[in-house]
Amino acid sequence: MIGQRASDFWQVGLVPAPIATLTTSAALAAERHGIAWMPDPGPWRYLADPFGVVRGETTHVFVEAFDYRTKHAAIEHFTYGADGIWRAGGVVLAQPFHLSYPFLVEEGGELFMVPESFRAGEIALYRARRFPAEWVRETALLSGVPGAEPSLLRYRGRWWMFFTVVGPQGRDQRELHVAHADKLTGPWTLYPRNPVIDNRGGARPGGTPYVAGNGDVVLPVQDCSDTYGGALRLVRFAVLEPDFILPELLPARLLGGDVSHTHRDGLHTLSACGQATLIDAKRIDYSFARLAVDLRRRVARWKQRA
Repeated sequence: MIGQRASDFWQVGLVPAPIATLTTSAALAAERHGIAWMPDPGPWRYLADPFGVVRGETTHVFVEAFDYRTKHAAIEHFTYGADGIWRAGGVVLAQPFHLSYPFLVEEGGELFMVPESFRAGEIALYRARRFPAEWVRETALLSGVPGAEPSLLRYRGRWWMFFTVVGPQGRDQRELHVAHADKLTGPWTLYPRNPVIDNRGGARPGGTPYVAGNGDVVLPVQDCSDTYGGALRLVRFAVLEPDFILPELLPARLLGGDVSHTHRDGLHTLSACGQATLIDAKRIDYSFARLAVDLRRRVARWKQRA
């Protein structure tokens, strides 16, 4: 649309079904009327990349909170209680660089977060010093790697990390990389034949890897063949060993239209949260107003530098 700017707006929802049951479009669509959607965050903002943990009767959800007026994102915290009401807890992790995809890991009785921080040139581990509001950086899991969407799993006594690498020609939307370690804190070893998948139709991680009933590891990935985060697919690993990895990209596609009438243009997170699953669906907005938002941001930036 000439003169108009496309803007992605994501909406986070809690699906009342375990992640392992949501393997087809039909299975996801069957749950649509039970989805608890997070409230709209206000003009020119969106919430995406949900990951959560359950504590008692309360579900704690951490999300990327992005603002088009600054083109910057931080991690915000929300709760969903037995009363069926979402409550905002505010920003819990912010850095000078963009943060998103707050992947959560529980280990040794503590809760950790591995957010996407590719602008810092690393994949770093944060620890909840005071849950849920205070997080401290523990260590870099992979230094010098502009990694995106790091997704971790402990499988057969070893830690595995699935991620993509930001680079030219949409590299982050088509390459799946793998690393492994004996301990969560590392050292981490890159799989020697990365990337294990090079396919825009299903490589960038999109949620929680899990072990299926037959023992295979399953990883949600994004189908970016038409648009960024346009759909979700699943990768099944029949073999996942340090010296040999055998991935299979499954054909089923999970769509925004499966879950929402208003956000039909994408679906790019499927994350396990107890017996429920967190998702985010996208609508693409075409608006002349976005041009004004971008202009005001550039003017503000110019004034700061002057």
